[in-house]
Amino acid sequence: MLLFFTGLLTFLKTTFFMVGYISNNNLFPEPLTAEEEKIYLDRLAKGDEEARNILIEKNLRLVAHVCKKYNIPNLDQDDLISIGTIGLIKGINSFNSEKGVRLATYVARCIENEVLMYLRSTKKLRSRSILKWTNRKRQRR
Repeated sequence: MLLFFTGLLTFLKTTFFMVGYISNNNLFPEPLTAEEEKIYLDRLAKGDEEARNILIEKNLRLVAHVCKKYNIPNLDQDDLISIGTIGLIKGINSFNSEKGVRLATYVARCIENEVLMYLRSTKKLRSRSILKWTNRKRQRR
């Protein structure tokens, strides 16, 4: 239960950073250097929650960058950034530095996958509602 609230708090914190990013580019912290990233990844491997939160905060700029690719009408960019932040959190939680992949590369794919899953699910919901509407219209005739 505590892990859930910690994750929720982190999510809310990152969401507020994202909203600030849209209005002003200077609100994001600078990305980590390679040495700092390695230190925080080592601390994360030992179970340090603060290191996890720092990795999330320092990679928020990447979320905004990945989400900029998806300019879809009738879809708020803030929603995509929130979904992308969930992908960032999942990516950092599942990252394994022993695989030889850079964190930014791995997390960018996780962010993109999360956004694409969201877009697919909303597309299915929209098509189902249109299908229901057309079936009702036919039944009334």
